[in-house]
Amino acid sequence: MMIRDIFKSSEEKGSLGNYFRNKRFKYFFDKINLLDKPISILDLGGKINFWENRNLSGNPNYLITIVNLESEISEYPNIESKVGNILELKNFKKNSFDIVFSNSVIEHLHNFQNQKKIASEILRIGKKHIIQTPNKHFFVEPHYIFPFFQYLPKKIQYKILTKTKLSRLKKWDKKFAKQYVKEIRLLTLNELKEIFPGSKIHQEKFFGMSKSFTAHNLQT
Repeated sequence: MMIRDIFKSSEEKGSLGNYFRNKRFKYFFDKINLLDKPISILDLGGKINFWENRNLSGNPNYLITIVNLESEISEYPNIESKVGNILELKNFKKNSFDIVFSNSVIEHLHNFQNQKKIASEILRIGKKHIIQTPNKHFFVEPHYIFPFFQYLPKKIQYKILTKTKLSRLKKWDKKFAKQYVKEIRLLTLNELKEIFPGSKIHQEKFFGMSKSFTAHNLQT
């Protein structure tokens, strides 16, 4: 892995972020695979290429519904992509899906009130859930690949993103940077336990520190 791969988006193959996603997903896939097939999965805020990168696109044992603000056209019979706001899930009935899955999305919901709301909906809609989010207190903020960025005032964050190349070796687009700074609210371990009561918390370690947390109710 090259140094530049550390700064790539987690959606790109070969990036450090994608490496961690693959490692994390394998841990949970071993548990998911024990469930009766076919398995229905609701992916909140995900994209088709996530499932392509995990070799589940086209697999009839996994029926995947994606809800995202962005429109995508699926070429796979087992993947349906819907445009929608994940905070508005009233159309889905209780226990509609075997698994509700979300990877690094819940921290993009602006405030703790919205995070509690989506957690309540996840527990209603899914028989099982796997919800991953970065650890607020990990020393590198993963969205920006910048040490302790999460503790800086938002005005300073915006200036760093748009005036320097300290985040991901680039100057960010001003509109995109403004939106990102506004929407990201990282969760602590105690907050995740609060909104997913009774769930197990898997802690992803990096050099002995918790890089991210995953709330789930799968068998260990």
